[in-house]
Amino acid sequence: MRLQPLAATGFALALLAAGPAAAQAPAAPAAPPAGDAAKERRWAEQIVEGLIDGEAVWLEAGGARFLAIYTPPAGEPRGGVVVLHGMGAHPDWPEVVHPLRARLPERGWATLSVQLPVLPNEARPEDYAPLLDAAAPRIAAAVRWLRGRGHAPVALAGHSLGAAMGVRFLARRPDAGVFAFVAVGLPSDLGGADAGALAALRKVRVPVLDLYGGLDLPGVVADARRRLAALAAAGAEGSRQVRIEGADHFFDGFEDELVAQVDGWLRRVRGAAGEKGKERKP
Repeated sequence: MRLQPLAATGFALALLAAGPAAAQAPAAPAAPPAGDAAKERRWAEQIVEGLIDGEAVWLEAGGARFLAIYTPPAGEPRGGVVVLHGMGAHPDWPEVVHPLRARLPERGWATLSVQLPVLPNEARPEDYAPLLDAAAPRIAAAVRWLRGRGHAPVALAGHSLGAAMGVRFLARRPDAGVFAFVAVGLPSDLGGADAGALAALRKVRVPVLDLYGGLDLPGVVADARRRLAALAAAGAEGSRQVRIEGADHFFDGFEDELVAQVDGWLRRVRGAAGEKGKERKP
């Protein structure tokens, strides 16, 4: 594992699903596509029926009703984490998502893992580009839900496409009530379509943990320096880039280190924010 502090100067998609090519956006502004609602319902039925740890909750945002999985913290509460899955996946996906949503609560973090918009199985990665903005209302609703139940401060943790959706959301919503962002395997492009991740990273004002594997997807590894430069340009204190040697895009066999890195970094950032808050008091 190699840790690079922010002072030092991708494709990270879970190619797990897709759907027919999305129509190109018209020249005039338009609402983002809704995605495949039927697929979301099938995912939800399977998840609710087989859910062992955590509680299924239903949220509404952007005209859609969608599934989320809430897992309360054990021991001393530290805050909340909204977990965002990768391409074509669901909120209990076994790789990256389930380890974070089920094991961060063991360390004091309440988690809410959210179903993001998906496309049918035949979709190409580039077809997901129009869905980047469709996730924003769901992310905002999840943050509000956690904060409304006293789980503050709230962070975001996204994998692959979920990370791209998360960074886009934070770049456009600096007032979203999020104190930190964990990006696991963040893609710069979606099969050739620009995901806008690098430009968005430069606008994020909260600390960011850019976490990726040494055996990650080629684009993720190749763009590491560009992401680090974007974090430096953003200038948020506490931002870090961590490369875990031997880990692939899905952190198979590296779940323990994945959870430990995320938990440890969130604790440090939360602690630093708390100390700054004390300094401001008269």
